[in-house]
Amino acid sequence: MMCKCKYVCFCSSQSSMESPNLEFEYGDTDSLAAELSELYSYTEEPEFALNRDYFEEDFRSHARGRRWTELTLEEQRSYVMRLLDALEVTDRDKRLKVARAILYLAQGVFDECDTEVDVLHWSRHNVFLLYDMGIFTALLELLSMEIDNNQACSSAVRKPAISLADSTELRVLLSIMYLMVETIRGQTEDDRPEWRTAREAFKNELGSPLYNGEPFALLLFTMVTKFCSMNAPHFPMKKVLLLLWKTILFTLGGFEELQEMKVRGREGLRLPPLTEDSIKVVRAMRAASPPASAMELIEQQQQQKRGRRSRRPLVKQDSLDTYNERDPFKNDEEEDPEDADSGIEGEVDPLDRDVIIQPPPPPPPLRPPTERVNFPKGLPWAPKVREKDIEHFLETSRNKFIGFTLGNDTDTLVGLPRPIHESVKTLKQHKYVSIAEVQIKKEDELSLHCHLFQIALLKLLLAAAPTSKAKTDSINILADVLPEEMPITVLQSMKLGIDVNRHKEILVKAISALLLLLLKHFKLNHIYQFEIVSQHLVFANCIPLILKFFNQNIMSYISAKNSICVLDFAHCVVHEMPELTAESLEAGDSNQFCWRNLFSCINLLRILNKLTKWKHSRTMMLVVFKSAPILKRALKVKQAMMQLYVLKLLKIQTKYLGRQWRKSNMKTMSAIYQKVRHRLNDDWAYGNDIDARPWDFQAEECALRESIEKFNSRRYDKNRNGDFAPVDNCLQSVLGQRVELPEDFHYSYEMWLEREVFSQPIQWEGLLQQP
Repeated sequence: MMCKCKYVCFCSSQSSMESPNLEFEYGDTDSLAAELSELYSYTEEPEFALNRDYFEEDFRSHARGRRWTELTLEEQRSYVMRLLDALEVTDRDKRLKVARAILYLAQGVFDECDTEVDVLHWSRHNVFLLYDMGIFTALLELLSMEIDNNQACSSAVRKPAISLADSTELRVLLSIMYLMVETIRGQTEDDRPEWRTAREAFKNELGSPLYNGEPFALLLFTMVTKFCSMNAPHFPMKKVLLLLWKTILFTLGGFEELQEMKVRGREGLRLPPLTEDSIKVVRAMRAASPPASAMELIEQQQQQKRGRRSRRPLVKQDSLDTYNERDPFKNDEEEDPEDADSGIEGEVDPLDRDVIIQPPPPPPPLRPPTERVNFPKGLPWAPKVREKDIEHFLETSRNKFIGFTLGNDTDTLVGLPRPIHESVKTLKQHKYVSIAEVQIKKEDELSLHCHLFQIALLKLLLAAAPTSKAKTDSINILADVLPEEMPITVLQSMKLGIDVNRHKEILVKAISALLLLLLKHFKLNHIYQFEIVSQHLVFANCIPLILKFFNQNIMSYISAKNSICVLDFAHCVVHEMPELTAESLEAGDSNQFCWRNLFSCINLLRILNKLTKWKHSRTMMLVVFKSAPILKRALKVKQAMMQLYVLKLLKIQTKYLGRQWRKSNMKTMSAIYQKVRHRLNDDWAYGNDIDARPWDFQAEECALRESIEKFNSRRYDKNRNGDFAPVDNCLQSVLGQRVELPEDFHYSYEMWLEREVFSQPIQWEGLLQQP
């Protein structure tokens, strides 16, 4: 893509050495087969046969020698009804066997299948049958019982080491529920009419108050917070988070549904239609060439010295983007030598040339208008202008030409020269009013208690990040991947190492997708719901956490091969298992990149963009944490969508980084110009008088918090005059009030007393002294 700007573009001499574009298509999820395989860790592989054995043991007496796939639909329904009745037995072990039999059905009766396609076909058939027979509701009751199993929680808290065996019942139940949600959620061309009806019914059911008057997702969120508070360390977090993500995705809708909802929302508010579909624009983008390594730059410099300048005689490559930057998370000896942002589309700014540039050749003769179709395409985004930008422009112009202002008036142009009239006309042509701005205006005219467990999710994200160090006091996210008996051979250790890394990657994938989805839905529902969630995330250090995540070798993370293909479901259940060797474990898959890791990186960058957009205080956090070199290294990933969100984050902080940074990073500046949407009147590339602006960042966040609290008070407070209610000062009255305690208080209060009261030294003499 060529740019219509002052930056001059050249072909890169290193084009032959460049890596190819990553053929990655961003979407709500990966393929169904990949999503199902990530549900199971490799440590769970022996349990597939266990599920089959329990099913066949019971099914043999019922089917009289026939196979499940040979039964009529009515016979299958009859057998599922039998399993449903057996789920209600009081014996825990018998109940687990029945649940395993149901899980085998949901897994697609793989012992009767020859191919992976057959397994997915029968899994789909069986899942709709199980839902129709009411299995999900029965599983929900069992799951609630397991969550409230105080004996299991107390036992797990006291155990020195927790393994896969401690979460057996929960893992079986969550696996069935995940298979049902993920399978029913997806639409296929050969869906039966009754399946489409079932899908809508299940979607409504999951979003309605199913258990204790709360939606199913809230029950799963409760599991997350209980696990992170270390009251239930045996909960299988990976399965919980995957199920939670897919439940939110199913009930609220994915990215395409969000786009449709945005269109309908703008119609409802009588706003102009969207100028473009952002999803389609991003998918059509080409990736820019990634920055060259330090070695390549040195080679280019040496070639120039040897006189090999036949192709690019005017370019001083070694001065491009080599400005010395320090990483906040790296020691001096770990400094990345490849932090040179060169090679983005091969463009070079005239400022960076070390010889006198010859005058341009005379223009070619005029061509007929018909040949204009050969001209390069323009920029990918339609420019946008906010109402505030027009107000600011007119305020400056009126001060300059007539000496006074008219406040928020954007219509009166009396006394202003003709060019200003034309400028205002152009600005108004590109004016974009967002749904959020309309909502804010309504709330201001009208003069949720929504604490969404963000801290718990961030704790899990931190624990799963590859850059995190193992700490004794951190939460244990590996309980549902570690076997009962630790490996004793090198091969077993290698297999477990791959399994653990894969487990962490799947956790990051689920958390990043879940957070992004919630932020987008909250923003569309109401801007202040989005703002309170965003502020919680910012105060919980989400911004430095994401930057810390990216402060690693991102190319290595994206191309990681933490998978053993022969152990992936459904391959492992329909093919003979070959003997595993060190070579086969190290081989991994043959893909160019790891889909889930690239997906996670894009999600985290999108979250960072959402938290910082139009927020000067948070943009300054990016500057303070020295995010520029970290983000620049992420440009090495040759994928258009990821590069776009990196460049957006660089664009908003460019004006704060100083003239020297901008001069040394002209390639990055050119890439921002080419790929990121333009805001008319935005001086992002210049930073005029930026140091003189009296930004009060603390006041900005406080003002936002005040608006949020007004919104919450108006929408959700039961006692509208709660601030003026009299205070109860009677000791007997206060002590006689019934206080609602957390449901897990009664089995953890002894530990709390020991930790917070008995083990704390109290200076009794100090209490007697006068203050």
